Amino acid sequence: MLQHLAPAGKLEHALTQGPGDEARLTTEAIARGFRRIVAVGGDGTWSNVGNAILRSGVPASLGLVPGGTGCDLAKTLGIPPRDVAACCRIVLAGERRSIDVGKVEDRHFLNVLGFGYDVAVLEDSWSVSYLEGSALYVYCALRQLRSFSGLCVAVEAEGRPLGEREMLMLIVANARVFGGGFQIAPHADLADGKLDVVAFGNMGLGARLGVMLRLLRGRHLGHPKVHAVSTARLVCRFEAPPSYETDGEWNRARTSELVIESLPRALSVLIPAS
Repeated sequence: MLQHLAPAGKLEHALTQGPGDEARLTTEAIARGFRRIVAVGGDGTWSNVGNAILRSGVPASLGLVPGGTGCDLAKTLGIPPRDVAACCRIVLAGERRSIDVGKVEDRHFLNVLGFGYDVAVLEDSWSVSYLEGSALYVYCALRQLRSFSGLCVAVEAEGRPLGEREMLMLIVANARVFGGGFQIAPHADLADGKLDVVAFGNMGLGARLGVMLRLLRGRHLGHPKVHAVSTARLVCRFEAPPSYETDGEWNRARTSELVIESLPRALSVLIPAS
């Protein structure tokens, strides 16, 4: 990869030493004057780097090289998988695009924020040591499809109730894809100043299997237990501080009421030239 980026001139590289180390490396690089930060990894890596850029207040741009399990943000941005040379060409000669960023508590998310079933799958994966990669998540997804009891949450989008209160899953999408390729929000626009909220009402196992098959085909928005709305701001009220995931990274909320909002065109990313 470094040889492909050599024409950029001044070039440094570093390796993370542990989870979340991307933020420290990004902060240090910005302090040394770098304004293009290239991150090899997946959605969690890019999220941590993006958060560090946003906290710095410096107009640095994020370059994405897919190297993780899902890499869903890259799919929305049109960045090719498994092609390091092409990704480096985007870094060197691509366009800068300002994209919206979601915010919950003091955390920004670039791709999606999730509550409920998808978080249960993530938590379940911690207890399974005999599988890894996509096989691990498929196994845990099937297991939680049966055992996850659901969550209770009242959602208001710009003051209007969303509908379901007993939910299987609540996804707040900034981009279109999550879970390694599911078109969770097919109409999402990274520069419209809004988030696409998709709420799955709670249901029995048979109905869950059916709605997941529809999700796999991108037809879930027509299901009677699926409600969707596009909004710049929403309020979620839970019975207790919930766990949630931002771009695949697990978090525990500090309060039972969360305000989620879109920050329009807050982050610069490098995309293929049009």
